Amino acid sequence: GNQRSFAIKTDGTLWTWGDNGQGNLGQNNRTRYSSPNQIPGTTWSKISGRAHCLAIKTNGTLWSWGGNSQGALGQNNRTDYSSPKQIPGTTWSFVATGDATSFAIKTDGTLWSWGYNDGPLGHNNRTSYSSPKQIPGTTWDSVGTTNYSVGATKTDGTLWVWGTGASGRLGLN
Repeated sequence: GNQRSFAIKTDGTLWTWGDNGQGNLGQNNRTRYSSPNQIPGTTWSKISGRAHCLAIKTNGTLWSWGGNSQGALGQNNRTDYSSPKQIPGTTWSFVATGDATSFAIKTDGTLWSWGYNDGPLGHNNRTSYSSPKQIPGTTWDSVGTTNYSVGATKTDGTLWVWGTGASGRLGLN
């Protein structure tokens, strides 16, 4: 993350440390920590974080916290949260975060995005969304993002890219 770190131990506990200016560490405060602090719970399985965080528990629930000025927390608002808050649904399997964008894949292979949209959300528009909106198609397997571009793979091994292609970052010549 930007000036912060996250780790999940093999026992399913989630730990955070670093800058916490927008509640990015999920500790229900804005205190900076120079050593790991546990977020409550023992069933965390995946995490991605930058100015905000997304994490999935082993039961498939998706949680978010941190900065939310662009709606990247998926809570249908622009309010910052300093502790984990659940996003509706229970079949989430993969997450990725940009500075103000969020992406998540469900177990049925659907890909969802939300947050600031200067082109990278994959909806063929520049509309920002503060709650998850499905990207067309299924069989999505993984997704990764930078500030303005996205790459995602499907289960057939194909790579798909979209967003800003400045400096050739989309790899489309």
